[in-house]
Amino acid sequence: MYKTGERIVAPAEERTWPHEGYASSCVRKRIPQSGCRAHGAIFIRTLIFQVAGNWENRMVEIATGSAVPKLSGEGGELRRGVLGVGFITFFVVSAAGPLVAMAGGVPVAMLLGNGAGIPATFLLVLAILLIFSVGYTSMARYVTNAGAFYAFTTRGLGGTVGGAAAIIAIVAYNTMQIGIYGMFGTASSGLLESLFGVNLPWWLYSYVAMVVIGVLGYRQIDISAKVLGALVVGEYVGVLILDMAIVRFGGAGGISGTSFTPHAFVSGSPSIGLLFCFAAFIGFEATTIYAEEAKNPERTVPLATYFSVLLIGGFYTLSSWCVVTGIGPDKVVSTIRGLSDPTHLLFELSNQYVGGWLTTLLRILFVTSVFAGLLAFHNSVARYFYAMGRDGLLPSRLGKTHAIHQSPHIGSVLQTLLAASVVFIFAVAGGDPVLTLFSWLTNVGTLGVIVLMALVSFAVPAFFLRNPKLAYGTLGSILSPVVAGIAFAIIVVLAFIHFDVLTGASRRLAVVLPALIPLAALIGALLALRLRRADPARFARLGLHKL
Repeated sequence: MYKTGERIVAPAEERTWPHEGYASSCVRKRIPQSGCRAHGAIFIRTLIFQVAGNWENRMVEIATGSAVPKLSGEGGELRRGVLGVGFITFFVVSAAGPLVAMAGGVPVAMLLGNGAGIPATFLLVLAILLIFSVGYTSMARYVTNAGAFYAFTTRGLGGTVGGAAAIIAIVAYNTMQIGIYGMFGTASSGLLESLFGVNLPWWLYSYVAMVVIGVLGYRQIDISAKVLGALVVGEYVGVLILDMAIVRFGGAGGISGTSFTPHAFVSGSPSIGLLFCFAAFIGFEATTIYAEEAKNPERTVPLATYFSVLLIGGFYTLSSWCVVTGIGPDKVVSTIRGLSDPTHLLFELSNQYVGGWLTTLLRILFVTSVFAGLLAFHNSVARYFYAMGRDGLLPSRLGKTHAIHQSPHIGSVLQTLLAASVVFIFAVAGGDPVLTLFSWLTNVGTLGVIVLMALVSFAVPAFFLRNPKLAYGTLGSILSPVVAGIAFAIIVVLAFIHFDVLTGASRRLAVVLPALIPLAALIGALLALRLRRADPARFARLGLHKL
């Protein structure tokens, strides 16, 4: 005999099946009566362990839906077991765009928000997202689906609400990705003109990036992961060099913790600062999108989620504090207001504390950071299209994977075509690509993702209340997600109220743009109801795909 974990298993030549009977087996093998009794006892003990293990697995299968037989006509599978904690972290960190946030988002947040209190605001957002992650990762152990937010919402709040979440996700991540092309084109055009004197329209650079991203999205996921890994490391190194230089020279007036005082936090408009800080984290939640392609997803996804939140939050808090230190807490708002463009602040600090070589490097890394965000969000959209097509909410062709690359290639192509069409419209219109395409669409995307976080926060306790044997305790499965859900609901209301400030859009447009999110929810709910009428069995399986 030998032990396997806690089970005792007989060698293959001594194993029997119940229908053979112990007596006949012992007679055939000439085992003494005492040995036969021992042999039977071992089999019974093994059988008890197997039945208990199968019962536990069955409970998980029923809760997660993996016990439901697959329906015919479902598409191929994504490539399994290719992404570890590191690669998934690179995907979500690149989507957050740390250098883009530091160079573009933080100065504007300081100007329109609570000035020197932005580092403390980042800490508050980090705390809220960590609370959210507790329930999020608990449920991720039982829901492994490329549809991520859609699947979580469906399993917790039902198929109709899940359908609403599905189309919100499609709209949110598409508008986020397409909007970033406005920033990429402008940044690339300005960089090449300053370095080489080449003056080309912004949309040309956007289309070149679109082709490259389309090819990478069409191919195997690990190729994209390697590209993003290199780009993300470059971003962090560049900004951290500046951070160390500011601390080394003591900033403008010495090292100070003023940014973390209550007075600094409540100065100016903390609600505006809070919205900008939340926007800087968008992308971290995408860890679950890659669960089907992850190695050991029950372990990898939670680790990648916590690591991403802490890495992004710690980086933003440290670097924004260094920016405040480099300017001086009492001069933050006036200094930024005096710049022709707030996004030049980081580069001005680089010139002051390090030198022109780092400024040039940061400008190059800024462009690559935007590119990394484009690629990460493209992959997210393609996988949402794939999950929707596989489950029947969208045309089933989207639920197919490439025969060789095992990528959601049709969703990738569709996302590229959508981006090409929208960029063409804005290019023909002739507006400023940053103030229109980028500002309008990325803020719609941010609002949509925060709405999805709120839905998932309430879906998690609903899921565990229906499946109490799977819960990890009241704190992690019920209380934490409810607290996070309330916080996200408040942030959604603030975003609707201040949407004109966030986007710089007119009052009328500031009503029309955020209205895209409830409109998407309505369309998604109608699609789910249509599926329920046409195919009740498939409707019952929404979000149930499980490895």
